[in-house]
Amino acid sequence: MADRTEIPDGYDVLVLGGGPAGMQAALTARRHGLRVALVDEGQRPGGQVYRAPSGPTGDVHNKDLARGERLRRDIAACGAAVLSRHSAWAAGADRRVECLAPDGPVSLQASALILATGTTERVIPMPGVTLPGVIGLAAATILLKAHGVVPGSPAVIAGVGPLLYAVAAAIRRAGGHVAAVVDLLHPAEWAAALPGLASRPDLLGRGLAWMAGLRAGGVPIHHRATLAAIHGDTSVAEVEIAGVAADWSLLGQRRRTIPAGSVAIGHGLSPASDFARLLGVPHRFAADRGGWVPELAPDRRAAEGIYIAGDCAGISGAAAAEFAGMLAGLSAARDLGALEPKRYAALARPVQRRLRRAERFGSTISRLMTLRPGLARSVAPDTVVCRCEDIARAAIDRAAGEGARHVNQLKSTTRCGMGPCQGRSCADAVAEILAADAGLRREQVGQWTARVPLRPIPLAALLGEFDYAEIPRPPMLPA
Repeated sequence: MADRTEIPDGYDVLVLGGGPAGMQAALTARRHGLRVALVDEGQRPGGQVYRAPSGPTGDVHNKDLARGERLRRDIAACGAAVLSRHSAWAAGADRRVECLAPDGPVSLQASALILATGTTERVIPMPGVTLPGVIGLAAATILLKAHGVVPGSPAVIAGVGPLLYAVAAAIRRAGGHVAAVVDLLHPAEWAAALPGLASRPDLLGRGLAWMAGLRAGGVPIHHRATLAAIHGDTSVAEVEIAGVAADWSLLGQRRRTIPAGSVAIGHGLSPASDFARLLGVPHRFAADRGGWVPELAPDRRAAEGIYIAGDCAGISGAAAAEFAGMLAGLSAARDLGALEPKRYAALARPVQRRLRRAERFGSTISRLMTLRPGLARSVAPDTVVCRCEDIARAAIDRAAGEGARHVNQLKSTTRCGMGPCQGRSCADAVAEILAADAGLRREQVGQWTARVPLRPIPLAALLGEFDYAEIPRPPMLPA
């Protein structure tokens, strides 16, 4: 059997996720003398927003890079153990986490566990979404930020939220051609959000510059519109653009078709709550915060020894995630006896104030990206919804017609959510369709039960090389 590496002395604090929240949580806990390990799947900490280039070909003009580099330097110098390329696939209430590391399985034990697992990108499918050349907006940012790779030209960028304009601007900056930006929002909806966005004038200015640059470059921006279909034989060749109503349902039959070499699409973000659900943390549904969010105390405590910070606790943005990470680190230090309560209160108060201010901007963006029911209702019957198991909408409709009223029932009858991604890619689309079919509110159809392994792991990595003679056998019963 494969050897499982144990950390003999354990850690005081184990942080899952190396994005803005995770890095700040690790730094804060370490500043108060705690033994800290930061576990991350990436090559280097940074997460999606502060992602590090893989080499000189990355997007060195990315304005988040400098902030990420400062945090990476601080992490390297603070004495925390940085466990990169560690894919966590199980966790227990005793704060033991099982990981698959480059050299094999690793078991980590801590007195406190801070979850900073970020988000999952939401994509509501349409015909052709499985064609080669169709990627998520998050995947496009990874290609551009980390590798300097431009999606195939001409690129169509579609969905909702500021990432549309960030990706389109980055593609043009890298020398690519953007055929169109397709935005579900009306300009008036962006204008109505300006008071909340003005709380971060630097970020607002950056977004306005992206939009202005695209218009100056002649890139068409289609507002209150979506992709009705993506066409091609072996890869993306063209897209159909359709207008949408206020609830984002498709309008009429008037379509505009344009050539495309790739499509980057995203309909907002959902909190990555799988580890919190696995640990039994109660959740509530908050559509304007991305979906299912964990129930937390103001100090980010979810249960004894378990804390949650960043967008996995509700979409609020990178700036808010940093302050939430600091607060989680302070709370863990207090609860482990490394920080006296009075000192904790003095340190936590300014962090909480800055967190509330940062959340104003992030929450405004999250509300703009709140999924509206018409988009999922417009999914055609033959459109693949669960890509891992190749399940089309028609199978969901049939299951609902036969009485399925909860996503776990649907999972049992259709296999939706049983693939390698464990439903992270299709959860929102599946739940929205089931709720529409059953005439229920979204929260009434529930959420999938989290089950190990939370990430795909090869059996060979766990079993290793062994001979059958090595398998222990009980003694034979007497004749």
